[in-house]
Amino acid sequence: MSRIVSLSEAASIGIHSMVLIARTNQKMNVTRIAEETSSSRHHVAKVLQRLVKEGFLRSNRGPSGGFTMKMEPGEITLLEIYEAIEGRIEIPDCTMSSPVCPFEKCIMNNVVAKLGEEFRDYLNGQTVADLLK
Repeated sequence: MSRIVSLSEAASIGIHSMVLIARTNQKMNVTRIAEETSSSRHHVAKVLQRLVKEGFLRSNRGPSGGFTMKMEPGEITLLEIYEAIEGRIEIPDCTMSSPVCPFEKCIMNNVVAKLGEEFRDYLNGQTVADLLK
Protein backbone atom coordinates (compact mmCIF):
# COMPACT_ATOMS: atom_id res chain seq x y z
CA MET A 1 0.00 0.00 0.00
CA SER A 2 1.33 3.41 -0.96
CA ARG A 3 1.51 6.17 1.65
CA ILE A 4 1.75 9.89 1.10
CA VAL A 5 3.07 10.73 4.57
CA SER A 6 4.45 8.10 6.91
CA LEU A 7 6.79 7.73 9.83
CA SER A 8 9.78 5.47 9.46
CA GLU A 9 10.14 2.69 11.99
CA ALA A 10 13.09 4.55 13.51
CA ALA A 11 11.14 7.79 13.95
CA SER A 12 8.21 5.89 15.43
CA ILE A 13 10.51 4.07 17.86
CA GLY A 14 12.12 7.38 18.83
CA ILE A 15 8.85 9.17 19.57
CA HIS A 16 7.29 6.23 21.40
CA SER A 17 10.46 5.60 23.42
CA MET A 18 10.68 9.22 24.51
CA VAL A 19 7.09 9.10 25.80
CA LEU A 20 7.67 5.80 27.61
CA ILE A 21 10.83 7.13 29.27
CA ALA A 22 9.16 10.43 30.21
CA ARG A 23 6.24 8.52 31.80
CA THR A 24 8.41 6.86 34.42
CA ASN A 25 10.68 8.13 37.16
CA GLN A 26 12.90 5.08 36.73
CA LYS A 27 15.51 4.16 34.16
CA MET A 28 14.11 2.24 31.22
CA ASN A 29 16.29 -0.26 29.45
CA VAL A 30 16.33 -1.24 25.80
CA THR A 31 14.73 -4.64 26.41
CA ARG A 32 11.70 -3.17 28.14
CA ILE A 33 11.23 -0.47 25.50
CA ALA A 34 11.60 -3.04 22.71
CA GLU A 35 8.93 -5.20 24.35
CA GLU A 36 6.52 -2.30 24.87
CA THR A 37 6.93 -1.03 21.31
CA SER A 38 7.09 -4.50 19.70
CA SER A 39 10.37 -3.51 18.08
CA SER A 40 13.76 -5.08 17.55
CA ARG A 41 16.03 -4.64 20.57
CA HIS A 42 18.91 -3.75 18.23
CA HIS A 43 16.87 -1.09 16.42
CA VAL A 44 15.66 0.46 19.70
CA ALA A 45 19.26 0.60 20.99
CA LYS A 46 20.44 2.32 17.82
CA VAL A 47 17.64 4.92 17.93
CA LEU A 48 18.09 5.62 21.64
CA GLN A 49 21.83 6.15 21.23
CA ARG A 50 21.04 8.74 18.57
CA LEU A 51 18.70 10.51 21.03
CA VAL A 52 21.45 10.43 23.68
CA LYS A 53 23.89 11.96 21.19
CA GLU A 54 21.36 14.70 20.37
CA GLY A 55 21.01 15.56 24.10
CA PHE A 56 17.45 14.39 24.76
CA LEU A 57 18.34 11.40 26.95
CA ARG A 58 20.94 10.20 29.45
CA SER A 59 22.29 6.68 29.21
CA ASN A 60 23.64 4.56 32.07
CA ARG A 61 25.34 1.26 31.33
CA GLY A 62 25.33 -1.93 33.33
CA PRO A 63 22.80 -4.33 34.84
CA SER A 64 20.87 -1.51 36.52
CA GLY A 65 21.39 0.89 33.63
CA GLY A 66 18.93 2.40 31.26
CA PHE A 67 17.73 5.69 29.83
CA THR A 68 16.36 8.77 31.56
CA MET A 69 15.25 12.16 30.31
CA LYS A 70 17.97 14.79 30.03
CA MET A 71 15.50 17.53 29.02
CA GLU A 72 12.05 18.36 30.33
CA PRO A 73 9.28 16.68 28.28
CA GLY A 74 7.62 20.06 27.66
CA GLU A 75 10.80 21.34 26.01
CA ILE A 76 10.98 18.60 23.37
CA THR A 77 8.77 18.72 20.28
CA LEU A 78 7.99 15.68 18.18
CA LEU A 79 9.58 17.55 15.27
CA GLU A 80 12.89 17.74 17.13
CA ILE A 81 12.80 13.98 17.78
CA TYR A 82 11.80 13.24 14.19
CA GLU A 83 14.52 15.44 12.72
CA ALA A 84 17.15 14.07 15.13
CA ILE A 85 16.50 10.65 13.61
CA GLU A 86 15.50 11.38 10.02
CA GLY A 87 17.13 14.71 9.30
CA ARG A 88 15.45 17.99 8.45
CA ILE A 89 12.06 17.69 6.74
CA GLU A 90 12.37 18.85 3.16
CA ILE A 91 9.17 20.14 1.59
CA PRO A 92 9.38 20.04 -2.19
CA ASP A 93 8.04 22.85 -4.35
CA CYS A 94 7.23 20.38 -7.10
CA THR A 95 6.06 16.77 -6.96
CA MET A 96 8.19 16.10 -10.02
CA SER A 97 11.26 17.81 -8.48
CA SER A 98 11.64 19.60 -11.76
CA PRO A 99 13.28 23.03 -12.07
CA VAL A 100 11.13 23.80 -15.13
CA CYS A 101 7.38 23.20 -15.22
CA PRO A 102 5.53 22.93 -18.51
CA PHE A 103 2.32 24.16 -16.86
CA GLU A 104 1.34 27.63 -15.70
CA LYS A 105 -0.24 26.26 -12.52
CA CYS A 106 0.67 23.12 -10.58
CA ILE A 107 -1.71 20.40 -11.76
CA MET A 108 -1.45 18.80 -8.28
CA ASN A 109 -2.32 22.15 -6.66
CA ASN A 110 0.81 21.83 -4.47
CA VAL A 111 -0.98 19.21 -2.35
CA VAL A 112 2.27 17.41 -1.47
CA ALA A 113 3.83 20.63 -0.17
CA LYS A 114 0.67 21.41 1.80
CA LEU A 115 0.63 17.94 3.38
CA GLY A 116 4.31 18.20 4.21
CA GLU A 117 3.83 21.59 5.85
CA GLU A 118 0.83 20.34 7.84
CA PHE A 119 2.78 17.27 8.98
CA ARG A 120 5.77 19.41 10.04
CA ASP A 121 3.53 21.93 11.81
CA TYR A 122 1.72 19.15 13.69
CA LEU A 123 5.00 17.62 14.89
CA ASN A 124 6.29 21.05 15.88
CA GLY A 125 3.11 21.82 17.83
CA GLN A 126 3.26 18.66 19.96
CA THR A 127 5.67 18.12 22.84
CA VAL A 128 6.50 14.91 24.67
CA ALA A 129 4.62 16.37 27.67
CA ASP A 130 1.46 16.71 25.54
CA LEU A 131 1.53 12.94 25.03
CA LEU A 132 1.78 12.19 28.73
CA LYS A 133 -1.73 13.46 29.41
